[in-house]
Amino acid sequence: MDYKKSKAPVNTVSRDIMDLCNETGNVYESVAIISKRANQISAEIKQDLSKKLQEFASYNDSLEEVFENREQIEISRYYEKLPKATLLATQEFIDGEVYFRDPSKDTQD
Repeated sequence: MDYKKSKAPVNTVSRDIMDLCNETGNVYESVAIISKRANQISAEIKQDLSKKLQEFASYNDSLEEVFENREQIEISRYYEKLPKATLLATQEFIDGEVYFRDPSKDTQD
């Protein structure tokens, strides 16, 4: 997923906490859902960044010189400018793009 195209703010914004509990009816449940989604997003971003930086990995054991690669720096800057995973998850939750279910509320027939 291209997180740069997300409508999530780059900076922290104040939100009405009661808006978060509209969908679930419970603020704590909403925060738990957002937290789990933020962890998923963070893992996806980390995996994507690791895969891209793997191309630049050096397998030499010498620590004499460290070469700075312009492409590697640009990739790192791109990921630094992305909104934080919590902001992305909160925006997804507000937009209704997060699927969640409560197993305790599921009924078995």
